[in-house]
Amino acid sequence: MKSTYSRSNPHRRISLTFDLIRREIESRYRGSVLGLVWSMITPLLMLGIYTFVFGTVFQSRWGGSNAQTPTAQFSVILFTGLIVYQIFAETIVRSPQLMIANANYVKKVVFPLEILVPVVIGNALFHAGISFLILLPFVFMVMGAIPLTILLLPLVLAPLLIMAAGVGWFLASLGTYTRDIGQFIGTLATALLFLAPIFFPSSALPEWLQPWLVLNPVTVPVDQAREVLVFGRPPNWVVIGAYGLVSLVVGMLGYIWFQKTRKGFADVL
Repeated sequence: MKSTYSRSNPHRRISLTFDLIRREIESRYRGSVLGLVWSMITPLLMLGIYTFVFGTVFQSRWGGSNAQTPTAQFSVILFTGLIVYQIFAETIVRSPQLMIANANYVKKVVFPLEILVPVVIGNALFHAGISFLILLPFVFMVMGAIPLTILLLPLVLAPLLIMAAGVGWFLASLGTYTRDIGQFIGTLATALLFLAPIFFPSSALPEWLQPWLVLNPVTVPVDQAREVLVFGRPPNWVVIGAYGLVSLVVGMLGYIWFQKTRKGFADVL
């Protein structure tokens, strides 16, 4: 019997997705003394550590070593990039183990396995939202105001979520059949961190090398998120549109691949 869950009950599938996101967030902090407070403490610690290492120890400045960017402003710019990166990184790191970790769902005929990737993205987005709320007071103090262009942030992040979903579906399938892929993805996520304009602006690289940065899937969202959240400028709609089209293609291909290969998941597990 084939699953008709997702086709005949789209509203129920959405409800199930949000329910699983809520359960995962609750289970993550269940039993801890501080509970959800950790979701605020962790990004603050991350902000402090990265600011100290790159802003104080390495004397990094936005725009290069000769730029006069204050450390506080550098911290805001850095933290914005890290938040956006973390959404994508958490998705690709967890996806290869999704089917293995949820083997009980795989063996249920009518369970929509494809929603497990959006559940991971939803969890990452929840924590990113908390980090953004923590970031806003710093933006106000450092930049003097919270720009109205922040309202465009969802439009900047939407293509990233689609890209993350497509890549997540690919990896969730591949990770079920090839367990070693999970080991490689952790290294890849670290490479994406240091090969994206998170600790440095794209302009700091030689001109011939700058176009190659767009091959990193987090480059465009990181750059455009800073534009609307920190610098108060509208995003580059041409760049966002092109990235959005690529994301749609990746998302559709990832979903199709997942649906084509899911039939063998139960046999492998």
